Amino acid sequence: MTVESVKPAAPEVPELSEPPLAGGGVPVLGHGWQLVRDPLAFMAGLREHGDVVRLRLGPKTVYAVTTPALTGAMALSPDYKIDGPLWESLEGLLGKEGVATANGPRHRRQRRTIQPAFRLDAIPAYGPIMEEEAHGLTERWRPGETVDCTSESFRVAVRIAARCLLRGEYMDERAERLCVALATVFRGMYRRMVVPLGPLYRLPLPPNRKFNRALADLHLLVDEIVAERRASGHKPDDLLTALLAAKDENGAPIGEQEIHDQVVAILTPGSETVASTIMWLLQVLAEHPEHAEKVRTEVESVTGGRPVGFGDVRKLTHTNNVVVEAMRLRPAVWILTRRAVTDTALGGYRIPAGADIVYSPYAIQRDGRSYAHNLDFDPDRWSPERAKDVPKYAMSPFSVGNRKCPSDHFSMAQLTLITAALSAKYRFEQVDGSNDATRVGITLRPHRLLLKPVPW
Repeated sequence: MTVESVKPAAPEVPELSEPPLAGGGVPVLGHGWQLVRDPLAFMAGLREHGDVVRLRLGPKTVYAVTTPALTGAMALSPDYKIDGPLWESLEGLLGKEGVATANGPRHRRQRRTIQPAFRLDAIPAYGPIMEEEAHGLTERWRPGETVDCTSESFRVAVRIAARCLLRGEYMDERAERLCVALATVFRGMYRRMVVPLGPLYRLPLPPNRKFNRALADLHLLVDEIVAERRASGHKPDDLLTALLAAKDENGAPIGEQEIHDQVVAILTPGSETVASTIMWLLQVLAEHPEHAEKVRTEVESVTGGRPVGFGDVRKLTHTNNVVVEAMRLRPAVWILTRRAVTDTALGGYRIPAGADIVYSPYAIQRDGRSYAHNLDFDPDRWSPERAKDVPKYAMSPFSVGNRKCPSDHFSMAQLTLITAALSAKYRFEQVDGSNDATRVGITLRPHRLLLKPVPW
């Protein structure tokens, strides 16, 4: 008898199975029709079919992940990268060389370039600009006059991003162009993601021409910003200066295309998501006057009646909880995709190399398995004694791992400050013609939110 013959047998590894196929697909379009018709309800219902399920989008098979634990595991695993239908649809906007879409060494180098602008100790320097823009809203809005929350939210989000990170006084007029272009571009990109009919989108049809014009104007705007900074010779301590001075892996200056794509990544996704969140916060203040009153009372107790400032933000705990709860129920980024870089497994299911994976923060953050009274607007669920009951990864509005949004603290500071400044001066009422139903695109925002500010 040999030594080998008495070794214990290796435990058998259970064979991985294929995830179940979601029901409701139709010929040719598969589940793309449901994603177009009622995407939020469709994604929210997928967990009933399993932790991982298969979808058909046109000719493609896509895997949907439905639980907090598995989305967190995927975000932290090197077996998946930023790619898939969402990111492919965004390449026309974000390019292939910016931090939003890059992977591997390029992404790590780009993160090192931009991260200093978003360090906790750097953010207070942006405080005066955030204060000026937040209070500018309260001064520009007149009691009793109708406010178009779409344009106003985009304007303040773009101005804060430009003035803090690009030091762009020239952004006043261009912010309006950016708002118009972004609305058209993001609508078109969502359609291209869920209904992948590639060649048809190149036909000279009116919707395609409108989309192409908006996209061209967006990229022209970015080229103007970079060209004016170069021509000025100014080197303020901002993110654009850091990009113009950045070096690649070989120590050479980064290319013009990468600079362009990085500026696009600074201006557009951040402005779109922050603006959408501001719209939802305004909708929340109008729909839940009891919480608007609590925010106003908290601001007064902290400030003693003076204008709220950046230095007050950390003390505004209920205001911050209102922001977080609005982001839970109405996340700007409601759908994300990844791509498997190798044959791997997730939740006991086989995921082949090259497979696209989709998941929905909207569905996960509203799931009754994670939240009691899951559809109620309840900011107090984020108090320390209750927040500990929320499962890990059930609330990750800025993602996790190496794809975590670098501007999370920057964004939360401006959102809390804007909410506090507006609530200290006004309560809000919806007016005739307002429609706060959810408009689904690459991001979520109200269809047409029209509010009347009323002094307290």
